[in-house]
Amino acid sequence: MVPLSINELTTYRWSFEEDVLRYRAAGISAIGVWRTKLADYGEERGAELLAESGMTVSNLFWAGGFTGGEAASVSEMIADAEEAIELAARLDAGCLVLHSGGRAGHTHRHARRLFEDALNVLDPIAVELGVTLAIEPMHAAVAERCTLFTTIEQTIDAIESAGCRATKLVFDTYHLGHGRMSHRRFAEVAPRVAIVHLADSRRTPRGEQNRCRMGSGVLPLADIVAALVDGGYRGYYDVELFGEDVESLDYMELISHSQRTLSRLGVPAVVTSRVDAATN
Repeated sequence: MVPLSINELTTYRWSFEEDVLRYRAAGISAIGVWRTKLADYGEERGAELLAESGMTVSNLFWAGGFTGGEAASVSEMIADAEEAIELAARLDAGCLVLHSGGRAGHTHRHARRLFEDALNVLDPIAVELGVTLAIEPMHAAVAERCTLFTTIEQTIDAIESAGCRATKLVFDTYHLGHGRMSHRRFAEVAPRVAIVHLADSRRTPRGEQNRCRMGSGVLPLADIVAALVDGGYRGYYDVELFGEDVESLDYMELISHSQRTLSRLGVPAVVTSRVDAATN
């Protein structure tokens, strides 16, 4: 069985408590925790609710902005990431997602060096606390403000250049599924993947991200997942849907649709109970 998780961005309008309780009602046992929602609810209360509900944290997102482009300084963003690593350890999260930050007026080489300097601080802390860090590459059309990395190869090169021991990558089908990578190449990178974010897309990204329900777009999701499984990836598949195509949909129906679609694609969802009623 391929382990299924729902990302809190998918149910943007629900609170953290609603996410936990309604995911469980839908038979979902893993959650991609958004730090903003958890902070609004309270980290300690949230950790207790997750434990009481038997909910696993597939990934915690996100920390980053290490190139100085945000309102906070680089040192402040590193300090925030250190706190996020400690939170990930307390939640026993599968990984903490990192965004490098954009170029922020620097040359690409200097921005890359700033990020690697941050990794040199954060990776040893992650090793000590038993946390996996996961760098997220994004499609070039939407990456400018968030990350320096638009390919898997760039991301792996940064990890290796920094000599990281606790850092892998995020494989987001929305960002990485539009290219012409072969089944073999997907399988080769599988050991480097900490978390898979699942989404479909009706067209190549441009401007704002616009993800659609799985099976409603053009991405070869079944082929991608099959390749990752063949390559040895055994982690969670975290459904991350947001944008114009899904923003008005009923959330319980969207979760149920994700479960059904993954099953039809040959990727069995982990379901422990049937949703009898859809409420939003």
